[in-house]
Amino acid sequence: MLLLGVVVLVAVVALGSSSTDRRLGRVDRRLARVERKLDAIADRLGVAVEEPVPAEVTALLREGKKIQAIKAYRDRTGADLKEARDAVERLA
Repeated sequence: MLLLGVVVLVAVVALGSSSTDRRLGRVDRRLARVERKLDAIADRLGVAVEEPVPAEVTALLREGKKIQAIKAYRDRTGADLKEARDAVERLA
């Protein structure tokens, strides 16, 4: 009986996790569309949107630790690898 309960619990958790992953995927896609639209609006209006740079990132760049700066940028901002690398390149 206990084993059956554990199996059912695992199945329920797995199904719930799958559903949550799908919903998060949809939210990520919608957010990406909204960000593209906002970027287009800002470009059209000539508004420069600058992201704040964490102090740790600039300190690492001053020390010549570019890879660590990229990692720190990703950790602090949630940016993906390409975004972080591009941001750090602009700062360097």
